[in-house]
Amino acid sequence: MEKEADQNPPSKMESLSVKSQAAEGSFSSSCPTETQMSPEERFRIVRSVGEECIQEDELLNLLTKKPQPICYDGFEPSGRMHIAQGVMKTISVNKMTSAGCKVKIWIADWFAQLNNKMDGDLKKIQTVGRYLIEIWKAVGMDLADNKVEFLWSSDEINSRAHEYWPLVMDIARRNKLPRIIRCSQIMGRSEQDELSAAQILYPCMQCADIFFLKADICQLGMDQRKVNVLAREYCDDIKRKNKPIILSHHMLPGLQQGQEKMSKSDPSSSIFMEDTEAEVNVKIKKAYCPPKIVQGNPCLEYIKYIILPWFNEFKVERSADNGGDK
Repeated sequence: MEKEADQNPPSKMESLSVKSQAAEGSFSSSCPTETQMSPEERFRIVRSVGEECIQEDELLNLLTKKPQPICYDGFEPSGRMHIAQGVMKTISVNKMTSAGCKVKIWIADWFAQLNNKMDGDLKKIQTVGRYLIEIWKAVGMDLADNKVEFLWSSDEINSRAHEYWPLVMDIARRNKLPRIIRCSQIMGRSEQDELSAAQILYPCMQCADIFFLKADICQLGMDQRKVNVLAREYCDDIKRKNKPIILSHHMLPGLQQGQEKMSKSDPSSSIFMEDTEAEVNVKIKKAYCPPKIVQGNPCLEYIKYIILPWFNEFKVERSADNGGDK
């Protein structure tokens, strides 16, 4: 993935930070610090990250009482990074940290191996993980003052195995197999797929991660919702009052008609972080974008979730005969 040495370096995009209007997705370098924000301001910023929040009253109460809540996000290092994982995640993480949260990003190398990514080769998986971290740094994820912590699942589980495995075992013991299989979506699988024994273990482990990392907020995609709900149900089982708050972000669709999410296996469905400008132009030109249709229009979703949060405006360049710029 190295670039030719004589290529001009790309122009640097401004780093992202959030001002008090961040609930509307606007970014600016002149933002109040979290200590200056009211709980309501912090709530508006954090809540703007999620398409769904379970539960909003719990989130406001958390931000009122805890100066630095722990927010958990995680990913399988499983290949190329698309723009939703690269840019959208950076926007979301920078919003969370600007509102005083500490974000723990769980590099789920063992989970990728369980899910047979990179043919189950852990060394390749870890190489991909290091590469993805470098992309986030280049994009402008705010890593200052230890606001964001990258944790490798293999290292953390090995170093605190006495804490981790009893949690996994207890979650597995308290749930029937059909309930665990319903979580298979988190691995990009369906309930009808023939799952390996490793893929049955996976949801129990991901549920345990939330408690192992002492997460107050689970900030993952809508496709991870079922296992986060499982964690809240587990709290009911063990009579734990403080449940993890679920803040599920929107899933950016694929570029072709009917693709609910981007697919790494279909290059035409996604813009990848290392795509050239020419490749991006071709993909956008071929993307599904019917006139006057908003629902299911991936180009409009890109504008809403990537362009406007980053640049604050989207300019349509038109000739004077067509009404001029808009």
